[in-house]
Amino acid sequence: MEKKEKAHCLVLFYPIQGHINPMLQFSKRLQHKGVKVTLVTTRSVHKAMHGDGGGKSPSSFSSIALETISDGFDGEGGSSQAESIQAYWDRFREIGSQTLAELIDKLSASGHPADCLVYDQILPWALDVAKRVGIAGAPFFTVSCAVTNIYSLVHNGLLKLPLNPDSEILLPGLPTLQPSDTPSFVHAPESYPAFFKLSMEQFSNLDKADWVFYSTFYELEQEAVDWMAKFWPLRTIGPTIPSMYLDKRHEEDKEYGLSLLNPNSDACMKWLNAKPKGSVAYVSFGSVAKLGEEKMEELCFGLRRSKCYFLWVVRASESAKLPKGFAEETSEKGLVVSWCPQLEVLAHEAVGCFVTHCGWNSTLEALSLGVPMVAVPQWVDQGTNAKFIMDVWKVGLKAQADEKGIVRGEEIAHCVREILEGERGKEIRKNALKWKALAKSAVDEGGSSDKNIDGFIAKLVQN
Repeated sequence: MEKKEKAHCLVLFYPIQGHINPMLQFSKRLQHKGVKVTLVTTRSVHKAMHGDGGGKSPSSFSSIALETISDGFDGEGGSSQAESIQAYWDRFREIGSQTLAELIDKLSASGHPADCLVYDQILPWALDVAKRVGIAGAPFFTVSCAVTNIYSLVHNGLLKLPLNPDSEILLPGLPTLQPSDTPSFVHAPESYPAFFKLSMEQFSNLDKADWVFYSTFYELEQEAVDWMAKFWPLRTIGPTIPSMYLDKRHEEDKEYGLSLLNPNSDACMKWLNAKPKGSVAYVSFGSVAKLGEEKMEELCFGLRRSKCYFLWVVRASESAKLPKGFAEETSEKGLVVSWCPQLEVLAHEAVGCFVTHCGWNSTLEALSLGVPMVAVPQWVDQGTNAKFIMDVWKVGLKAQADEKGIVRGEEIAHCVREILEGERGKEIRKNALKWKALAKSAVDEGGSSDKNIDGFIAKLVQN
């Protein structure tokens, strides 16, 4: 029997910016190592990427092939046509399973059969499809191991809900936690029933997976990885950020390559170039988080009060919440933009700290580029990430919210100044540089993540 030229891996991503980027980076790494990769997304997202939604069209982001399946909402408006989140997921599971199986058959018939399906962890039905058609299947987790560990302990009944608000939580593989350090779907499950259900469904068939991939690195979450690897074939393959910001082995890999929002690159970089080293607080709450008006006002007050330079990303959909005239009044110290190239900004020597919502990608980017953080978590996994940022990795300060759940301006100003100018800032900066070096060595030749990727490829080629 003639040996196949190279393994072929399908990568099915869920269309949120924070899920697309890490899976795309993993795909690029695989392709650089000789694996044929085909990205798979929904038809509605493919239309949006080709349309005038401000994003780049797929042709411009890489040489990776792209195929589509249906989520049951291919028409105008896409998933917004669904009457509820739950209705969308149910329809996606039904139609997605069918059209994914058809795609795998089509590829087999064309002489490029797939050997493996890597799928976004929130689409567990994809593993059932892979097993049914006889190929390997591996979920890709775009959250930390610590967060999944908490969800799995809830799923297995080892962490009982509702949590007792006054007691500490002691769990295997994790530091001592307060209830507020757990994901919002755990400490307030009744607030997000559809998302809570989704978080639990991730484990419905995980024991059938051939590999379980995480966008993290072993050294960062050693205890959680060691504990979870007893139950699943877990492999850390991150940080999943472009090579030029880490090991520099792939010179053309400078950006994620697929942005659903348009960055205002020139204005940001020009402004940063004129600022002293380590003097700027970069502020961004990612592509999804929405701040209430009061939270927004307090942030404005805090940035003004800190008297530090700041570069603040306020998405167009959020800009109406800014106090009237704020951008003009603070123009000597600050720049407000609708979106910016975050990696370039974090890598700029003028940036001294990152005021962040602690989404997992933002957290990993800051760790990989050695930037201290002011943690202002909002929901989902962000409270857990903030706990690690401050108390485990010691690379930042968590801005404490008041009894209404709002971080006041004085607290923001205090944390920013403490990192940029205070004594604790020196220690935090030292730790940030330590993690930066560890992140780079994990993906570099022979590093923990690099070895895991090589092991995965070796297994694929054998099959």
